[in-house]
Order: sequence, then C-alpha cells, then structure tokens
Amino acid sequence: MAGEGSRFRTLSKPWQFFTRVLFIGLPIVAVFFIADVPYYLGLAILREQYYGIFLAMVLGCVFIAVPPSKGAARDRVPWYDILFSFLSFCVGLYLVLFYPDILLSLDLITPTRLAMSTITIVLILEGVRRLTGWILLGLGLLFILYARFAWLVPGMFGGPGMPWDRLLNYLFVDTNALLGIPMMVATVIVLPLILFGNVLFGVGGGTWGGTFLTDFTMSTFGRFRGGSAKISVVASSMFGTVSGSAVANVATTGIMTIPMMKRAGYPPHIAAAVEAVASNGGQLVPPIMGAAIFIMAEFTSIPYREIAIAALIPAFLYYLCVFVQVDLEAAKTGLKGVPRDQLPQLRKVLRQCYLIVVPLAVLVFALFILWYTPAKSALLAVLSVLILSLVQRTTRLRVAWLLEALEKTGRAMLELSLIVALASLVIGVINATGLGFVLSLFLGQLAGGNIFLLLFIIAGTSILLGMGLPTTCLYIVLAVLMAPSLTDAGIGTMAAHLFILYFGLMSMITPPICLAAYAAAAIADSDPMRTGFAAMRLGITAYVIPFIFALFPALLFKGPPLEIIVAFITAMLGCFLLGSAATGYLFRELDPLTRVLMAVAGIILMVPVQQGNLFTFGLFSNIVGGGIAVLLLLREWHRKKVPGHYATYNEVS
Repeated sequence: MAGEGSRFRTLSKPWQFFTRVLFIGLPIVAVFFIADVPYYLGLAILREQYYGIFLAMVLGCVFIAVPPSKGAARDRVPWYDILFSFLSFCVGLYLVLFYPDILLSLDLITPTRLAMSTITIVLILEGVRRLTGWILLGLGLLFILYARFAWLVPGMFGGPGMPWDRLLNYLFVDTNALLGIPMMVATVIVLPLILFGNVLFGVGGGTWGGTFLTDFTMSTFGRFRGGSAKISVVASSMFGTVSGSAVANVATTGIMTIPMMKRAGYPPHIAAAVEAVASNGGQLVPPIMGAAIFIMAEFTSIPYREIAIAALIPAFLYYLCVFVQVDLEAAKTGLKGVPRDQLPQLRKVLRQCYLIVVPLAVLVFALFILWYTPAKSALLAVLSVLILSLVQRTTRLRVAWLLEALEKTGRAMLELSLIVALASLVIGVINATGLGFVLSLFLGQLAGGNIFLLLFIIAGTSILLGMGLPTTCLYIVLAVLMAPSLTDAGIGTMAAHLFILYFGLMSMITPPICLAAYAAAAIADSDPMRTGFAAMRLGITAYVIPFIFALFPALLFKGPPLEIIVAFITAMLGCFLLGSAATGYLFRELDPLTRVLMAVAGIILMVPVQQGNLFTFGLFSNIVGGGIAVLLLLREWHRKKVPGHYATYNEVS
C-alpha cells in the first residue's frame, strides 16, 4: 500500500491482508454479478443490492487505507477510522438486506433510514475529501446545501428548498440519485474494462503490455525524424484508450517516453506537452474511450457502438494535427531519427502482438458484431487474454499475476467509485430541484438565441468547470447542466454530449489548472505553465473540431457517404495547415502573417460542405480556404530552397 503514494497508509500485515482481500474481492463480486451467476443459481438480486455491496467494500477500504490528512500517522489505523469502516459495511448491508422493501416505499422516511442516509452521505463526502481533496467535497456540499436552502438564492435560480429528512432520504435510496446511472456505469461497465486493461498489460506478472507498445512504436516510427515523439503519441493514445485517465496515462507511459524525447533533442516542456496531449486524447479514441463514454451512452440512450463510430473522425483529426506538429517541430530543430540498428526488430516484436491484437479484436467483435454489452464484451476479452497467455511460458497464467491484476483493478476503483457516488448525489440534487432546466433556460437567454455564442459560452464554462475535476465527474455535471442547452438550441444529442466532453477534457491541458500537463512537467522537470501552453498549441484542433461537428455532423458520420468522405478529406487538409501554423514551420520558418493566414485557411477548410441551411456557408468556406491554402503552399514550396531553412523529409537510414 505504501507504494501507492503518500496519501496511503503503510499498514501492518493484518490490515494489509484485510485491504487486499477487499481490493481483490471488488472485481470478483462484479464479475459474479455481471456474468449473471445469481440468475443461474436461482437467486434474485437487485442491482441496487449489488451497489450496496460495492459501496460497503469501497468505503470500508478507504477509511482503513487512507489517512485523514497529510500530517496524520501512517503506520496505524485510529479507532475512528475503524468505526467509519464498520459503519460503511453497516450501510452497505442495510441496502443489501432491505432494499426490496425500500423499493416499495421510497417516500417513507423512518428513523433508521434517515440515520443510514445521513451516515452514507457523510462517509461519501469524507472519502472523497481524503482521496481527491477539497474541490470535489466543496462541489458536493454546494449542491446539497443549494437543495436545502434554495430560497436564499436570488432570481430565477431560487426555489422553495427541501427539508433535510426528505432530501437525505431521496439522495440515499432513489434510483435518480446515489443508486442511479453513474453508479451502474462504474460498477457494471467500467470495472470490467479496467480489469481487461490490467490483465492485458500485466500478462506474465509484469509490464509486458507497456513494453510491447513501446517496442512496437519504436520499431515502426523510431527511424523517422521526431520518431521519439511519434512513439509517445502512438503508445500513449493506445494505452490511454484502455486506461481512460489522462493523468494515470501520463504517469504510466510518460516515465518511458518523456526521457526518450528529451534524449532525442526535444526541449523538456515540448516533450512533456506531447505526452500530456497524447495521453489526454486517449479518452477520445474508439473502441474504448474511458468511463465517460459509457455514462454518455446511458444518459443519451444512444448505443455505445454508435458513439464510438461517430467519435472516429474527430479522434483521428486530433492525432493527425499532433503528428504534424511533432514532425515539423523535429524539422525546425533539426532532429533526426534513430539508426535502424539501434531499434527493436519489428519481426521479433510482431511475434508477441497476438497477446494485444487478438483480445482487442475480440472486444471489438463482441461490441460491434455480436452486439454484446460493453461489460460482457470486456469479460470475453479478459477470457481471451487468459487463454492466450498459456501459449508461452513467460506469459503463462499464474495465480500471482492474476491476483495482482485483480488487486490493481480494485485499487483503481477506489477513487473512481467515490467520485461517481458524489456525482450521483449531484445529479440527485439537480433532478430534485429542476436546476438543469433553469440553467438551460438561463444560458439560452444569455446567448440571446445566437447558437455560435451559446457554443462559446458552454465551451468556456466546460473548461472552467473541468479544472481540477476528474473526467467522469466532470462529464456527469456537464451532461446534466450544459448539454440540455445545446439540444434545446437544435444541436443533435450526440454532438452536444461529445462537444461538452471534448471541452471538459481540454481542461486537462489548459492552464492554469492543467492536471495532465502538470503530471508530465513533473516527469520532464519543466515549467508547468510553459508545458500547459505548449500542450494547448499541440492540441489546438480539439478547440476547433467540436464547434464544427456540433454544427456540421458530417464529421460524426452523419449524412450521405460522399459528403462524409469530402468533409474528412478537407478536414485533414485543414488539420495539416493548422498544425503548420501552430508550429510556425513548413518547409522553412513561417513569418507571423503567413501563420495567421495558414491558420485561417486550415480552420475554414474543416467546415464541411453539407446539405442543409449552412450548405452555402460550407461551400464558400471550402473555396476560400482552399484558395488561400494553394497560394500559401505554392509560395512556401517556391521558397523552400532558401539556404538555412530547408530540412529534409527523408528517413534516417
């Protein structure tokens, strides 16, 4: 436990055994429920009873493993934490034993239920404070206090407020609050996907998966200029699509890729920024896009596979622009690739690829062909990893590394589960008070009916709200507060939710609070703010693309095939121009005016020509953008042989 960082206690052996049993038990209980074992055994277990077991194990483990403050003793468990842990199991057991009866009388407030409600909410708030700090605790308290004292709020946001007993009872037992969609997504969908990632990358009891990705990307991109940065982009995006956490991705792959980029000649802040941007974008890359996408599927009632397909083009454009910039950055600074004899041999690396390729193929096949649920698809992929691990002695299934994968999964669920529990309470308040409807009305009035202004307001608000918040909690808050304003304005449901997700994620690389950039800067020993601004520049398309697909859904595979193809091609050209403008280099250094014109041409080239009210605008944008782009490219091509400015595009042999 000590290895997890300073926020965890160094426990004695009995407590270590206790917490390890809980960590390992979490995914085992989840698999038992997700695989419908109770059904085959003839047991009738409600989903809310399963949530009770899950909450009991998570909260019970938090108060044993995590001290209340930085200055608290870490070599012992005080009596009050033992009491908190005991109470955690009491409230969980209460839900398990009595929820079938509670379901028949949700509005009935008894002294026992009120006591359990109060204890549960206090334990969740304290657990969130210990694991994530005061920001999320303050957010949760703000919403709960608003629900109670809404009459003190002036203007259209005021209301009658709810009595404490009714509010606490509602938040505790109602399926629109604590026991609602976010809890279902975390315990039924996200957990098996985290288990899949831990099993996949822990085959053989080590970090085989991470090593394979690094070796594969080195053997394919290492010989090109800027190959180290391209390795980082590919490896981090592939790992990030499974991990679903930008900061965790940076911490996992950054320790390998950032030093490699620095050795290749990239400035420390650029190396850190590349890793932060690549890691952050992993949550946007299908087929696995982190927990937020599964919550989106539940909120919008849009099948996950449809969201994953729609997210393909925006994700590709995001990474295309990053690739263009790291390539041109290498050309600008004169970086070269690694000689072939110093790179891993691709043939040897590919001999191991089946352990990643086949399970991912199984996951995609189950999701998109067999139409299995994400949870059962992930369990099927886990089973394929375990079977394939038997092929070689070095990766063969052993109890030790399987238990380690289970333990890592349970440990990863600790923080996520409490964040989701808090977000569920926030949703409960919003549902009970009608705050979401009022805010949607307010934003519509603020924008004055101008959809462009509304998009800018919501984009800025999403970034501000996202600073310091984990992706899952952030998306839930934005989905219930911001998305209705966009759908009311006529923007499609999927486009609206992807819009807020993109800008919520951009808070991870947008100063002043850019957690992914901070994590990368710590590894690179670079200035955090300088790293953050460099990350903004590298991820520039993510600030542009959402506006375009919100208004022109061709980039989300909506429309005739020809329109989608043309929109994709022009958007790729636009990303290339925008990346060149952001880097300030193409065939040579670009002057400020050329950079501005190139950026403008790139942005307006991304606007699709699509049937509808904005057809003329899209056609005009493409003609103007294409004309400017051709003139600029011809001029730069003509001047490319100016001495001292041209850098070769050839590989290093």
